[in-house]
Amino acid sequence: MITIETFTQILDLGGTFVFAISGAVAAVNRRLDIFGILVLSFIAGNFGGITRDLLIGAVPPAALTNGHYLLVSILAGLITFFSYAGVDRLRSPVLLFDAVGLSFFAIAGAQKAIEFGLSPTMSAILGMLTGIGGGMMRDVLLMEIPQVLRSDLYAVAALAGASIMVIGHLLEFPYGVSALTGGTLCFGLRFLAIRYGWHLPVARLSARGRVRIDDEDSQ
Repeated sequence: MITIETFTQILDLGGTFVFAISGAVAAVNRRLDIFGILVLSFIAGNFGGITRDLLIGAVPPAALTNGHYLLVSILAGLITFFSYAGVDRLRSPVLLFDAVGLSFFAIAGAQKAIEFGLSPTMSAILGMLTGIGGGMMRDVLLMEIPQVLRSDLYAVAALAGASIMVIGHLLEFPYGVSALTGGTLCFGLRFLAIRYGWHLPVARLSARGRVRIDDEDSQ
């Protein structure tokens, strides 16, 4: 029978692979060389988990002690480098995989924070951070506004999924039930946001410099 620790690591590695591909695609689009592609792959796939582990005191971070994380990141980077045309044609499926990866990381991050004794609120926030951290650092290194600050319900979906995971723990639901429910909610919100362009209200400046709320234009 798979233990909670093993299942959490599987979710972590699955999320690492998906986000590493997103980092590699962004690097190719910005014309980085193969070394830059592999660096962006590793950062996008692991920075969120590394940040989480540092904050909860799980040091050294798993991504720096378990070679599987590095191998998964390199594999994703090499696949993208040598098969970019095929990966790029799968742009829509990659967005769905990205939603899956976000779900994996949100659940795994919240569970690991719970195991280290953090409060329910902090566990949910750490789950969200695990999901969005890699993408934020990827965009910062590429000198772009992080997608999490302008993308359709990205952080909101991660926080919702992590919160369900935490609530399930407090109510003593089976781990699998909490993980499946939280992951499904996170994926569902992200998928619907991508499909229908859902987003939070955006502040716009009027001609006179006054701020008004604009919830019609997409981000």
